[in-house]
Parts: sequence; C-alpha cells; structure tokens
Amino acid sequence: MLQQIIALIVIAFFLGRLFWQKHKQQLAKTEMIFWLIFWVIAAIAIIFIKWIDEFIAGLGFSSKGIDVLFYIGVILLFYLVFKIRLKIENIEKNLTKITKEIAINNKEYPPKKE
Repeated sequence: MLQQIIALIVIAFFLGRLFWQKHKQQLAKTEMIFWLIFWVIAAIAIIFIKWIDEFIAGLGFSSKGIDVLFYIGVILLFYLVFKIRLKIENIEKNLTKITKEIAINNKEYPPKKE
C-alpha cells in the first residue's frame, strides 16, 4: 500500500510538471494529450493492481500483475524507440535531399578567389 501511495505521488508530480510545461507553452496540444493519457493510465493501473493480479492469475499466468505491466511497458518503450528511429531516418533523408538541391543550385560553391 505504501508503494502505491509513493507511486501515485510521483505520478502527481509528473502531472504537475506536465501542466506547468503546457502553461509555459513548451508542449504541443497533442503531446500534452499523449502524456496526460499515459500518466492517467499508469495511475489507474497502480490503483487497480490487485485486480490486475487476480486477472493475470485467472488467465493462468504465474507472474504478478506488476510484472505483466512491466513487460507491457518495456514493449511500449521498444516500440517508441523504433518509431523515433524511423522518424530520425526520415529527417536524415530529407536533410540529404535538401543539401543535394542546395549543392546543385550553387555550382560555384566554394566561391572563386579573386
């Protein structure tokens, strides 16, 4: 029970920081919604952890609910890293394309010495 309270306090801290960053206009609306949903789901999972334990045991798994939540979290993190890697790759392709176009348009680069 103490661990759940500490976890909920940490989540409340992160939610406070989230709203503070939105107030300072450091977050886009979609980013705010994503993180708000993420932290609310995390809080709900912590509140209902005993029910999740019973549900997981009912499915025939021998691990605890928190272990399953941890596995889901790790899978989600790997997915997000994959998506970020794809986005960076796309940015690098666009940057290469822009650099190539600039180089083709500036045939006299570097400028001739006089």
